[in-house]
Amino acid sequence: MGQIELRGIPAAPGITIGKVHLLDSEELVVKKKRIPQSQLKKEAVRFEDALNKTRREIVEIKDKISVEMGREHGEIFSAHLLVLEDKVLIEEVKARLKKEKVVVEYIFLDVLKKYINAFSKIDDEYLKDRISDINDVGKRILRNLIGATHKILSDVGGEKVVVVAYDLSPSDTASMYKKDVIGIATDIGGRTSHTAIMAKSLEIPAVVGLETITKRANNGDMIVVDGNHGVIIINPTKQTLLKYKSDQKRFRRFDEGLVYLKDLPCQTLDGRRVELVANIELPEEVPSVLFHGAEGIGLYRTEFFYMNRRDLPTEEEHFQGYKKVAQDMAPRHTIVRTLDLGGDKFLSELEVPREMNPFLGWRAIRFCLARPDIFKTQLKAILRASAFGKLKIMYPMISGLNELRQANVILEEVKKELRASKISFDEDIAVGAMIEVPSAALTSDILAKEVDFFSIGTNDLIQYSLAVDRVNEKIAYLYEPAHPAVLRLVKTIIDNGHKEGIWVGMCGEMAGDPNLTLILLGLGLDEFSTPSIMLPEIKHIVRSVKMADAKLIAQEALMLPTGREVEAYARKKLLELVSETREGV
Repeated sequence: MGQIELRGIPAAPGITIGKVHLLDSEELVVKKKRIPQSQLKKEAVRFEDALNKTRREIVEIKDKISVEMGREHGEIFSAHLLVLEDKVLIEEVKARLKKEKVVVEYIFLDVLKKYINAFSKIDDEYLKDRISDINDVGKRILRNLIGATHKILSDVGGEKVVVVAYDLSPSDTASMYKKDVIGIATDIGGRTSHTAIMAKSLEIPAVVGLETITKRANNGDMIVVDGNHGVIIINPTKQTLLKYKSDQKRFRRFDEGLVYLKDLPCQTLDGRRVELVANIELPEEVPSVLFHGAEGIGLYRTEFFYMNRRDLPTEEEHFQGYKKVAQDMAPRHTIVRTLDLGGDKFLSELEVPREMNPFLGWRAIRFCLARPDIFKTQLKAILRASAFGKLKIMYPMISGLNELRQANVILEEVKKELRASKISFDEDIAVGAMIEVPSAALTSDILAKEVDFFSIGTNDLIQYSLAVDRVNEKIAYLYEPAHPAVLRLVKTIIDNGHKEGIWVGMCGEMAGDPNLTLILLGLGLDEFSTPSIMLPEIKHIVRSVKMADAKLIAQEALMLPTGREVEAYARKKLLELVSETREGV
């Protein structure tokens, strides 16, 4: 078989070469077989046994991962356990068993498909993740019903492999932990998918959204994963293999060569100082943040406290999580983003309605203002933790001044309650707004008068500004961070912030794109908040140029008519001015 090249979405940087380990797509064949009335009770018992066995398997995985990777990672499997307790699903299977009198595995598979089909019609990134949970648990139940076995990586035999799959469920990634997995390639997925997040966390090169990789690759095939450019090569020729081995060595030398930057300031050749910080989701990520030389944390996402559980997190749970990060990062600062969930992303117990457009619905600060009881619990914990390190508060999805003022009123109420209880906190804690809605960008001159800082959330700002659903693969090509409209909004936000004497950072993916670093620097961005693994390269670029040159590049970029022209120009200038880049090594 000749060389096959496929292009997808770069999910985690790096180049790796190895043999394919194809995860079985596991299309379990279940035949429709009628049973007599006398066998119905036996089928019902068989179904209950399968549910119980599946529950034991998942609890075992959850406990194992909690020990090896931390309790927060283990909690991912709480969502799987919830599927097993779905009374509607279970009762529907039992009712149909009595009515239709066919083997229970056939009925269960049919009900499972109905659930998955219903979820798939709702275009929401969180629900797509829930499809993966339901599918994963469903397959486990089916395997236990029909006596099938499922081997994920048991036959690797110590050999380093590239895992190729249609998608990766939490169970799959759990099985990979501490295994010889050196690369990942999947048919589906995006930059913010579970696979991408896990790959970045484990620093494993990954490409997702390849569409047909599972149909084109076979077990044992040699494969190249270029996570920098989103390229996969199956059965590479000797010439191609030599090229990528050479590239791999150069990239490795490039990364290793940036280690010396860790303790150096992030400043241009002519002395312009910018802050370089990291994005995190879990306290366990702090060692990586410090290893890669971050000056602080620019975005501590707090949604994990609320996800994959049946109850609300307590104030003490919040407090312990924030306190640990504050102490571990001291004297560096940490910006805690308040709850940024809503719509279908919440617990059923909160009775949040299903929405036609979740991205535009009852979420983030809108939800918090409507549920001050939940909001106050989090704010109180953040304030308490501020006594143990340098914390800052950031509100997400602010769309106008009224929301900002309402949030601050609640914050002041919480401060008053803490003072009355004689509980210490940082009285001067900084409060900022995440600018990710066009209305906020266009009125940033007004908002800047009432906050201590701005952080630009480009993922949503781009989505809302360009009317592009960033999780819709059919229009992914329209999602352009370098679009002239986006650059103009970014400039407006930065200029308005500076006029009011506040600093302006950026915590979206755009901040971690080396090709856009010079433009953002030239626009006057004060802080870059990126995934930890991108910090050294961004610092290298900043330290390689003069601010005067970056300003000229930004001015020229603002005059270009299309995003593609901006990207091409930015890459050209990057290669001209920076001695070594990932793009040019």
